[in-house]
Amino acid sequence: MNDNKKQLIQTIERLRNSRVITYVTSDRPGPVNARVAMDIIPIISKQLRQMGKTDNIDLFLYSAGGDTMVPWRLVSMIREYCDKFSVLIPYKAHSAASMIALGADEIVMSDLSELSPIDPSTANVFNPQDPKNPNNKIPISVEDVMAYFDLAKNKFGIKNDEDLTKIFNKFMEAEPEIHPLSLGNVNRTHNLIRMLAKRLLKSHASPMDDDEIEKVVDFFTEKLYSHQYFIGRKEAKEDLGVKAVIDADEQLAKAMTQLYEAYAEEMKLGKVWNPEIEIGENAMQNRKDYKIASVESADLSNNFELSIDFKKGQVNVPQQTPQGQIQVQQEQVMWKIIGQGWR
Repeated sequence: MNDNKKQLIQTIERLRNSRVITYVTSDRPGPVNARVAMDIIPIISKQLRQMGKTDNIDLFLYSAGGDTMVPWRLVSMIREYCDKFSVLIPYKAHSAASMIALGADEIVMSDLSELSPIDPSTANVFNPQDPKNPNNKIPISVEDVMAYFDLAKNKFGIKNDEDLTKIFNKFMEAEPEIHPLSLGNVNRTHNLIRMLAKRLLKSHASPMDDDEIEKVVDFFTEKLYSHQYFIGRKEAKEDLGVKAVIDADEQLAKAMTQLYEAYAEEMKLGKVWNPEIEIGENAMQNRKDYKIASVESADLSNNFELSIDFKKGQVNVPQQTPQGQIQVQQEQVMWKIIGQGWR
């Protein structure tokens, strides 16, 4: 870890009277993207054991989301090492990262910070095949399924069993065909997400009332209607009822933003990934290493790194001419991942 990041972590620790662990995942497109994943559990466990039991732990969190099974496991583990668990959000904490935040006693947000709904998309062997790529399955959004039947019942007024059966059959006969078990998986996932969100909210040192929890869970799983609906601190606290949200004061907000910017520079967050650019000007071959996830504290640094080989070569590209289709040679940058893992 560079000295600038370490100093900023220590500054936040002094301002918050806490110990800080950072968890940052790259949201760049292409292969240099990382998501919240279960492999961070032993990594953060190592950080916690190094740190030992302490009064306050702050998780500095930046992520576009990922595996929704991680938040409960992560939050419950961190709580074994502290009396008060807080999440600091410098900018994005979407989807699974929002779930992690919901499990915190405090969610510290600046004017830049944002949460998102936690409605997932499901993808398993029963999902429809992607006609453009037969090896892939089309993800099914839990809320899209719910919205389809809500449209039929509440917008078009279809109430009787016979007509609802017709609506259901129409849904099942879609092209590509939707397997009944994929809908079962959607329902199971919807129920699971609600259960996990409730457990996370009930884990607070000062638990919320059941009706308050129900309101928050309804908003984050159903009532925001779009996974791209991003929630600022004022709306989260005043409109959605997330009482754990607190405002970062000017000094803390500055330190949080500076630490995020240090990670953004290191991981090139916000930069387009393009093999033509990555190989370097006038180069025929190159190898580049990328940090795509970081878990760090003032004392310990772990990074998930990716190594990619780039090479220019000639490929045949079909081209249509008045005489028919011909193959034209074209220079193209090819790439392959040659190594990846936590270091």
